[in-house]
Amino acid sequence: MSFKPGENVGPYQIIDQLGQGGMASVYRAYHAALDRYVALKVLHQAFNEDSTFIGRFQREAKVVAKLEHPNIVPVYDFAEHEGRPYLVMKFIEGDTLKARMGAAPLSSREIEQVVETVGSALGYAHRQGVLHRDIKPSNVLITSENVMYLADFGLARIAVAGESTLSTDSVMGTPQYISPEQAMGKKDLDARTDIYSFGVMLYEMVVGQVPFSADTPFSIIHDHIYTPLPLPQVINPNVPEPVQRVLLKALAKDREDRYQSVDELIGAFKSAWLEAGMPMRGSDVTLAPGSVKPVSAPDLKPRSATNAGMQNPLKRQKPRRGNWMWAAVGLVAILCFGFGFIALRNTLPNLSRRGTDATPTPSLASPTPTAIPGLPPLPPVGANPPPGIFPAPTLLPADQITPEMQTAYDLINQNPGDPYAHLALSLAFWNAGMATPAADESIQAQNLAGFDNKTFYANAADQYRASQAWHLAAGMYVHAIPLYIRQDGAVPDDIKDGFRESAYRGAQYANLPVVMPFEQAGIILPDFANIVRGRHALYAGDLAKAEEYLALTEKSSEFLKESHLLRAEIAVQKGDLEDAKRVLTALSSDPEASKWMLIMAEEILKTIQ
Repeated sequence: MSFKPGENVGPYQIIDQLGQGGMASVYRAYHAALDRYVALKVLHQAFNEDSTFIGRFQREAKVVAKLEHPNIVPVYDFAEHEGRPYLVMKFIEGDTLKARMGAAPLSSREIEQVVETVGSALGYAHRQGVLHRDIKPSNVLITSENVMYLADFGLARIAVAGESTLSTDSVMGTPQYISPEQAMGKKDLDARTDIYSFGVMLYEMVVGQVPFSADTPFSIIHDHIYTPLPLPQVINPNVPEPVQRVLLKALAKDREDRYQSVDELIGAFKSAWLEAGMPMRGSDVTLAPGSVKPVSAPDLKPRSATNAGMQNPLKRQKPRRGNWMWAAVGLVAILCFGFGFIALRNTLPNLSRRGTDATPTPSLASPTPTAIPGLPPLPPVGANPPPGIFPAPTLLPADQITPEMQTAYDLINQNPGDPYAHLALSLAFWNAGMATPAADESIQAQNLAGFDNKTFYANAADQYRASQAWHLAAGMYVHAIPLYIRQDGAVPDDIKDGFRESAYRGAQYANLPVVMPFEQAGIILPDFANIVRGRHALYAGDLAKAEEYLALTEKSSEFLKESHLLRAEIAVQKGDLEDAKRVLTALSSDPEASKWMLIMAEEILKTIQ
């Protein structure tokens, strides 16, 4: 008797066939007693007489049923129907990662989610002594609510038992994702086999294609064993150098040269992602960006931050210096800003020349940029453009250009020397999830705006802040503040507040010191710069250094309210949630706290309550 729609298999009614693999077919079925759909995985009839395959199928049920992880498809039951064994699993309604990747290049957020969820599931399975041995995009299921599941542990075995399910003349796995040792039929497989296959997935997501693809499975297997890995940057120049290094190590032919655990691979990939300027959720810092639900954009004219005291449990506020400090540092800030601006112009055009080498979502499109008629070439690196010659904008392949980008390109065509046009392009890149081109165009805009264009820097800062490009906003504010002091004699409260929010939030970005040197922030507010350094260290995974900077600020006579936020985030990272709640609750009830601080305190509280 075959499994056909409408037939009853035990308590399950077959609805339709979902798919078919080399070992089994998968059906959607309905369980009337529990009023839910399930997935039935049925061993192919050709294997019924083969005790090796049947035994492996039975072991799969027992092994996977023991895996309890939110990102692993759970197994509900195991039974036989007229001599044919089948598994009963959770029915996942949605799509596969393979289909999602085939539709369009993954966004930075989607890549982060795959690394975090699949990596977490795979690492958990390894800690239980279970290998997957068939990691590939089609085995990652995505629900309509965007929850990811690692599926099909059909090739799993209990690694600690040392029992192999590979015969000497059979190789299980998918050729495009198979490890060299698995391709050679070795029996002593371990976690590093899955690490290699996971590395192939990462390679495909970032580069845009699998490293080895040929006409026959044998040719692909041969390449995995013998052919050197194609360099990611050769195939796709957009791949950041730090990410390329991680891929090369993950896909080493010799498993001794690979990462030795999934956690090690995930940590290295996250660090590389951050180094490339793309903050990652779920990093070593608990409160990583994107870990809370988005809140409404802050009012661009919030109440000014004051330094009134707070009662316990927060540290008692110490005497403050007052607003005169903003003016007192004015001359020094202006001088340092002048020298810093010259240095920025002379050193950072290299970023612009790199183009999109660190875009979060590279694709397979030709790296040849789309020409923009009428734009002159870039001047030599380090040289300021002579009169009438303007730097060309960062260019992208045609299929990556959004309507917002095209509008900005049109503005640049019309007026190549307009800093606002380059600002518009920077914002368009940011809104498309392209962090490095956004920073590059921000630098271009600054070069064109000149040293003393206070209005531009203030407007640019506000626009970046509204788009939550915090580090870029902070870079603009540190340019605007000295100009306000020199030209107006005072800094408006909304500018001061915007600077403090942007610098604090922007500390989650690894490249904040590039666009806003800590020294410049230190000239404006010395103790605040230590708070920013502390949060930057926290998001870099250096908890001890973060605590050192926090201690410096709490000992200072200029006790700032941002210290409470940093103290709370450190407490969360240390696992002291009660202390974090006390600090944040007190801050939330402070009538003199700035609006952005109240919003951020609420964001953090939501993650720990």
